[in-house]
Amino acid sequence: MESNTKTIGWGVPEMAQKVAMDIHDGAYVNLGIGIPEMVADFIPEAREVIYHTENGLLGMGKVAESGFEDPELVNAGKKYVTTIPGATYFHHADSFAMIRGGHIDICVLGAYQVSEEGDLANWSTGNPDDIPAVGGAMDLVAGVKTIYVITKHNTKTGASKVVENCTYPLTGKNVVSRIYTNLAILDVKDKQLRVRELAPGVSFDYLQQNTDAKLNLP
Repeated sequence: MESNTKTIGWGVPEMAQKVAMDIHDGAYVNLGIGIPEMVADFIPEAREVIYHTENGLLGMGKVAESGFEDPELVNAGKKYVTTIPGATYFHHADSFAMIRGGHIDICVLGAYQVSEEGDLANWSTGNPDDIPAVGGAMDLVAGVKTIYVITKHNTKTGASKVVENCTYPLTGKNVVSRIYTNLAILDVKDKQLRVRELAPGVSFDYLQQNTDAKLNLP
């Protein structure tokens, strides 16, 4: 496999911006912990997006500035956040009722692996020394209308995260609609991966060399 350590492709902020541009005005959105949280920084100012957190908040604002944190106002990732006008608080069970009832439009999650059929593994590597962290991911992929994944295309050792079949414990089967990596944006259509956009300096052949799953042109 050709090395993918060259300075090509998108950086993490550019990946997050790509996701942000695909979130429509008026969407109710849940952002996973880590890189997905960055997506909120790139939503165009003229576009209204309402953020939901599993721990019981609809209308989450930006991360609180240092010195202005409210210890009772945190997101699902335990970060101090702010609220927007009209924000509402509710019981944890009600928050999951929103998810399971199909009331959230888009969820952006990270991943350990994503398969060519849209299977997602993002809560455990199966290593007995790891601490499983499923959180609300299984509910989110089952109840949210559209699931986007944002992740580096390969691991630090060069292994592809976009695979033919997931080998890690599954979060959900056939749940992912689109994958955003530093090398490309991939759509999952008819249980196949189609290249929506290549990152700068990335050819289709280079992308395929760094991807375990079979890729298809649009």
